[in-house]
Amino acid sequence: MTLNSLLADFVVVFHLGYVAFVVLGLVLILAGSLFKWSWVRNSWFRLIHLCMIGVVVVESLLSITCPLTTLESYLRSKSGQTSQPGSFMGRLAHDLLFFDLTPNFFTIAYCLFGAIVLATFLLVPPNCMKARFVRRPSD
Repeated sequence: MTLNSLLADFVVVFHLGYVAFVVLGLVLILAGSLFKWSWVRNSWFRLIHLCMIGVVVVESLLSITCPLTTLESYLRSKSGQTSQPGSFMGRLAHDLLFFDLTPNFFTIAYCLFGAIVLATFLLVPPNCMKARFVRRPSD
């Protein structure tokens, strides 16, 4: 196994982590609203979560291939790999990420998911937004 192959595996595992953060983040925000978990209203967590899905939505609408996918492909080609990429973990992460569906399907799915994440800012507002709507007694 070459260094480029290992780096490609790292990129695809990182890519899987990115997707997991976005998907599980939304699940945890919704669960946190039901179970009154205060940490799901953390402003930094929520803004990072929104920005991460925002990047995906913009890339999809502009038909930009994800830079992580491009980097993985480049590293695999540099290591001489064409089929069955990487190690077992690399292949597993790759197979979890990539499906054989039309680009339009993914664009619609990403936009809907992004809209749901944006809606959580109203349904489960982060601390920075919640403070704006709290009335303070006037002096």
